[in-house]
Amino acid sequence: MDNIKELLNKYGSLKEPFLFLLSYDLKNFHIKKLNNLDEDIKYEINSFGNKFKKEYFLNKFPISFFEYKNMFEKIQEEIRSGNSYLLNLTTQTKIETNLNLDEIYEYSNGLLKLRVKMNDLDFVCFSPEKFVEINDNKIYTYPMKGTIDSSIENAKEVLLNCLKEKAEHTMIVDLLRNDLGRVAKNIKVEKFRFFEKIELKNRGLYQTSSKISGVLKEDWKNNLGDIFLDLLPAGSITGTPKKSTVDILKKIENYDRGFYTGIFGIFDGENFQSFVLIRFIENIKNELFYKSGGGITIDSDEKLEYEELINKVYLPF
Repeated sequence: MDNIKELLNKYGSLKEPFLFLLSYDLKNFHIKKLNNLDEDIKYEINSFGNKFKKEYFLNKFPISFFEYKNMFEKIQEEIRSGNSYLLNLTTQTKIETNLNLDEIYEYSNGLLKLRVKMNDLDFVCFSPEKFVEINDNKIYTYPMKGTIDSSIENAKEVLLNCLKEKAEHTMIVDLLRNDLGRVAKNIKVEKFRFFEKIELKNRGLYQTSSKISGVLKEDWKNNLGDIFLDLLPAGSITGTPKKSTVDILKKIENYDRGFYTGIFGIFDGENFQSFVLIRFIENIKNELFYKSGGGITIDSDEKLEYEELINKVYLPF
């Protein structure tokens, strides 16, 4: 962690453009100057309008409902014990498709699409979630919580009026607002629960995000590593309170997240932007696994949460 912080501070103070890739637990990272990139990391930002005409299939082999229910009940016991109020429970689903990861990357639509193939890493990500961006001396974060199938009658109203979804989103906004307060001043929630739509092959998804801002000191580039590392891991993919929730998830989740729910970021010498690595497919020993999850509160329904876990396994075209 200290090495990551030192490098981010160094490149920031030098105004040296670079990108970085951090695993969820910060044990693995890659930091590269933008003028020295090779083909092992490819990315596009705001990549929309890609059309894929090839016929494809996507078969899902999720964990059983029994396995999920067992983890869900452990989460609920932790909530009832007062150890957490919201936990983002994730797992991995084996998938089969006639597409390779390069094809998925090329034709994906997303706020960020990322292809990584280096050493033992082989994954593609098409994330719809910004984490932190810094423009001029203002810092912004965009917590995303709440997803619904757009074909449901009055889908937006159903999502907005769902007490569980509203509580979940409000808790994450409160957490991220407090996180920003550690590194910035004049914290404001500029937008609360705004909608975005994801168009898929056979259906659409609505998701809700919020926008929170703060003001940094003018010398923020010299302290980029200190600022950024103080905000990790991202609250939207852990829960609240963050420390105890991370410890609980480590005990309950049945796999290693790796770079899933980690962070990808870019500094162009003046401005900074980063993304949460969700919507994530990884090649593990020649099998493909799609990692997904959702927030659990005391009001969560285990069957609905299990369905959401599976519904988030999709290809963005």
